[in-house]
Amino acid sequence: MKRVAISTLGCKTNQFESAAMVEQLSAAGYEVVPFTSLSDIYIINSCTVTARTDAETRRMIRRARRLNPAARIIATGCYAQVAPGELEKMPELDAVLGNSEKQHISELLSDTDYQVSDIATVSRAEALNLTSFAEHTRAFLQIQNGCNSYCAYCIVPYARGASRSVPPEAVMEGVRNFAASGFQEVVLTGIHLGAYGLDLPSPTTLTELVRRIDGGDIVPRLRIGSVEPNEVTTELLNLMATSPRICPHLHLPLQSGSDTVLDRMGRHYTAAFFRELVTTMSTTLPTVFIGADVIAGFPGESVAEFEETVRLIEELPFSDLHVFPYSSRPGTPAASMAGQLPARVITERAARLRSIASRKKAAFFSASLGRECTVLVQSYDEATGICRGLTTNYIPVVFPDGRGLVNGVVRVVIDKVLENSCSASVLSGE
Repeated sequence: MKRVAISTLGCKTNQFESAAMVEQLSAAGYEVVPFTSLSDIYIINSCTVTARTDAETRRMIRRARRLNPAARIIATGCYAQVAPGELEKMPELDAVLGNSEKQHISELLSDTDYQVSDIATVSRAEALNLTSFAEHTRAFLQIQNGCNSYCAYCIVPYARGASRSVPPEAVMEGVRNFAASGFQEVVLTGIHLGAYGLDLPSPTTLTELVRRIDGGDIVPRLRIGSVEPNEVTTELLNLMATSPRICPHLHLPLQSGSDTVLDRMGRHYTAAFFRELVTTMSTTLPTVFIGADVIAGFPGESVAEFEETVRLIEELPFSDLHVFPYSSRPGTPAASMAGQLPARVITERAARLRSIASRKKAAFFSASLGRECTVLVQSYDEATGICRGLTTNYIPVVFPDGRGLVNGVVRVVIDKVLENSCSASVLSGE
C-alpha cells in the first residue's frame, strides 16, 4: 500500500477539496499519512492569493523533498493553475496538476507529469463526493466555485474560472452525507458564495438553498461562509433570525472603508452601504458575529483614505477582522497601478488595523459574559481535562470536565474572557 501525504494552503474551499482527495485516495487503496511523515507521494494543494503564499508552496515542495528524497512530489491547486511554468522549473517537483485535475487525482498520481486544463472553459461545478472530514464535528461543504468579479487585486478568477454552482440536489445529498456520518455542523463554502445558483439552468439563490437545507432539518447547525456585502439580503438575514439551525455568524469582505479605494479595487458598493448593512445585521441578529476582510496599503492609498477605513471599522460592531497587508500579485491590474506603497507603510497600517481588531474581538467576547450559549464540543484534552468548543456565534469556549462530550452539544454560561477564547461553566448536556 503506497503512502500519500497532503499539505493544504489557503481557503476553506481548498480544505474541502483536500478532504475530498483524501477520501478518493483512500478508496483507491492509498494510505494517507501526515505531511510530516515519511511518504511515497506528497501532494501540495497550493494557494496563490499573494506572492507570500506562492513562496509558501515552494517551501513546502522543498520540505517534502527533504522528508523523502525518493518520493514523488506533486503540486496542484491555484498556484499550479495560474503559474505551472514557474513550478515546473523546480527540480524538487515531479508533477503539476491543475484545479480541475483534483477530481481525478487518484488516476493521475503515478505517471502524469503535467496536466493543467484551461479552467476558463469549465462551465459547471462537479459535486465532490465527501462523507468524512479531518475535524470530526464540523464539515465544510463546497457548493460553488469560481468568480466573475475580477477585483483589481485578485488572481482567483484566473485560478478558479467562472462562477459555477453545485446543483441543489447534490448540495442536499452532501449535507445528508455529512449528517449521516455524525457531523453536527455543516459550513457552506465557495469562492463567490453569494453568486450561488445564478448560473444554473433553473436559476436559484443562496437564500433559497439555505432555506431548503434549514427546512429539511437535516443537521443541527448550518453555517454560511464569506458573502459579498451587496449579496447579503434582508431575506437572508430574516431567515437567519428565525431559524434554530442557521448560526448567527457572517463574514464580509470589506477590503476598504474608503469609496475611492473601493472604486480602484473594482468593488461594487460604498462605505455608506456597508455601514447600513452592518447596522441592519446587528439589529436583526443581536448576537451575530460579524467578521470582515480588510486590505492595508492598496496602491495609491493615501493617509486620508486609510483614515476613512479606520473610522469605519472603529464605528461598526465588528467581532473580528482578517487583515491582509497588500501584496502585489503579478497578473492582476493592481500590480501595475501607480502609487505602490513602501513595505514599511503597509506593515504599519496592517499593525494598526490588527490592534483595532483585537479590541473589537475582546469587546465582543466581553458582551457575552453571563450569557447562556449552546456549544458544539470539538475536543477534549486528557492531560488537562479541558474541553474546547464553539458557540453558534463563533466564540471559542473552554470548560473543564467534559470527558465523553466531544461532538455533543451542551449549554454553558460564559464566565470569563481569555486571550483568544472564553471560559464557561456547563449547565446541561443536550
